Amino acid sequence: MAAAGPLTPDIAHHAALDERMVRVARDIRVLALLSWPVGTEAAFLAAYAAGTARPPVIEYPKSDFSAARAELEAIVCEADPQHPLGQYLIDAARSWKNAALMCESAGTERMLAYSKELYGAPNEALPGNGPTAREAAQHFISIADELDPGLLAPSESIHISATALRLQLQNDLDDYFNARVIEVELDPDLIAKAAAGATRIRLRASAAFSQYDRGQLLNHEAFVHSITALNGREQPVLPSLSLSSPRTTATQEGLATFAEQITGSIDIGRMKRISLRIEAVARALDGADFIDVFRFFLDAGQTPQESFSSAQRIFRGVPTTGGHAFTKDTVYLRGLVGVHTFFRWALRSGNLPLCRHLFAGKMTLADVQRFEPLFEAGVLLAPRWLPPWLTRINGLAGMLAFSLFANRIRLDAIADEGGVLLDF
Repeated sequence: MAAAGPLTPDIAHHAALDERMVRVARDIRVLALLSWPVGTEAAFLAAYAAGTARPPVIEYPKSDFSAARAELEAIVCEADPQHPLGQYLIDAARSWKNAALMCESAGTERMLAYSKELYGAPNEALPGNGPTAREAAQHFISIADELDPGLLAPSESIHISATALRLQLQNDLDDYFNARVIEVELDPDLIAKAAAGATRIRLRASAAFSQYDRGQLLNHEAFVHSITALNGREQPVLPSLSLSSPRTTATQEGLATFAEQITGSIDIGRMKRISLRIEAVARALDGADFIDVFRFFLDAGQTPQESFSSAQRIFRGVPTTGGHAFTKDTVYLRGLVGVHTFFRWALRSGNLPLCRHLFAGKMTLADVQRFEPLFEAGVLLAPRWLPPWLTRINGLAGMLAFSLFANRIRLDAIADEGGVLLDF
């Protein structure tokens, strides 16, 4: 696919800069460079069972991205900050430069500052000057803990093996694409329960999944992370939209979690897992070491294997002795609130098409607004693939319209007035 008509000089200039950025950014693979050696989990769990566990000491590969950083800085200098593509390239190149510096500092105390700059911290306010991410996390944990287990349907307690879920997801995706476009694979070394690229979704082989997980993984991993990467590959002018840049993480994870929410695929257990990670990041920053955080997840009801994987997420790339954390998990709630607010704003302002453009590649909420005239001109292409829930725009508009209205009803005011819902 090609953009409409020949490129103007300004577009061609920034397209060339984008090609240069893609060449250097592809090697800055944050999660891969921060992964832990195979066997760390087994050794730790054996020592913990024997009462001799110590926080793991991880040796990370030494990275030198000095040449890449110099190229990224050159791109910043050559991009036009008054042009929508230029501002995008400046923001993206600086983000990749910080990601490179973060990877170079893996295992040291310097890592934390770069992590906060890229992903934020749990004590930062959510969009709209609301509560902090940590306060929101504690809210969801409290509700989950108060929920009566007897309300759960029997099917919600059934565990599905990774092998069975792989087959189910593969069938779902083959039906959606009417071809084998995305391969679902098992990965014994994956830290997260699942991870998605453009053409591959990996499931942790040892993980147990619930009935909700099928819908969650389909809508979160495939219909957001994979589809935005696939659509980004279709962009002839801006191929960097296919890359998972750290600056787009909050929007990507927020959009993916919003997709779970809008399709009814999310459950309170999932909200609790997300929230526990945010609380764990906060505790690690407050001084908790790896064992403290591991026990925190154990006490929250996770298995030893799940607790290790959860604690490992918190300490990727940073010292495990306390006072430091890899803060990426704080973006989930901030991103969810931001994306939900964006969708409601788009409905109220009569601009729902922008929500579709958000799937044309991996971008931030600011990017998609900045790019609006470029989509209209055909410089950037509309997404080839969209999640099923976004193609049913009337249903989406109905849910968002109700959300806009319901936000005007204050539950605290009802409580103060002694109101009872049955009186309505």
